[in-house]
Amino acid sequence: MLGRTANSLFWMFRYLERAENTARLLDAGLRMALTRDSVSAEEEWRSVIETAGHRRGYEAKNATYTGMQAWNYILRDKDSSASVLNTFQQIRSNAREARSAITSEVWEAVNDSWLQIKDMLARPVGEQRVGEVLTAVRRAGTLAHGAVLGSMLREEGFHFARAGTFIERADNIARIMDIKYYLLLPSLSYVGSSMDTGQWDMVLRSVSGDSAYRWLNAGQIDARGIVSFLVLDERFPRSLAYSHAALRENLAALARIHGIEGTSNELMRESDTRLSGLSIEDVFDKGLHQFLTDFTAANSSIAQAIAQDYRFLA
Repeated sequence: MLGRTANSLFWMFRYLERAENTARLLDAGLRMALTRDSVSAEEEWRSVIETAGHRRGYEAKNATYTGMQAWNYILRDKDSSASVLNTFQQIRSNAREARSAITSEVWEAVNDSWLQIKDMLARPVGEQRVGEVLTAVRRAGTLAHGAVLGSMLREEGFHFARAGTFIERADNIARIMDIKYYLLLPSLSYVGSSMDTGQWDMVLRSVSGDSAYRWLNAGQIDARGIVSFLVLDERFPRSLAYSHAALRENLAALARIHGIEGTSNELMRESDTRLSGLSIEDVFDKGLHQFLTDFTAANSSIAQAIAQDYRFLA
């Protein structure tokens, strides 16, 4: 497979996962802001903007942090390369570049979603429509992933697409967790309080993990249990452990296809060593923020190594 095709597949699905998780982050911010007074709600939106990496660009255009300003900036600002609108342009562009390596079902899922989201974001999104837009963005990811799983051969194109998915998923879930624990709580005195528990519940909802977690834990909302679920539980497809296990399998498959292991496989084994046998007590002893910071740094190194191993730029 040509390097540019591999690059397009890898980034097409990184961008797709990024857009979907941005919608999840906005949904978490929206849910949290609805439970707070106006001053506290503004702080919630500030934390969402900061975690999404939009603070500098946002503050160049806006003096305050209201919900409508925040979600419209993240969703549709044409000057922001990381807006959902521009991200979907990148998804479709990469799909077009990799057209010969994807099935018609995948192309149609991406192209139809792009047309729908482009139309929905052609004008400012009001409070009555934001939920509908976020649902459409999340559905776009579901449709594309379903098309990949149901129609693509399990060869290198499939594994590049899946590697991009899980690199991005792990990064974004770690960031969603970090926004809650490191940025949202007014002070450490709130840890374990009803506010803390309520925010963890909203984070679970933002990653579609509330039903699974409640089923496994008889409906009990506990910060330590939720962190264990999102970090260590390989049964949940959006946990950090599941994402890295899936990434490991796809990188191993690429190594078998190409007949040689690369730096990415070596770094993957190092990551496995760090996560293997890790307990939730180990995570909290180190500090959740520090653990997540180290995890995202290692995840980024693996992404760079994939680019080097397969001769395309990350």
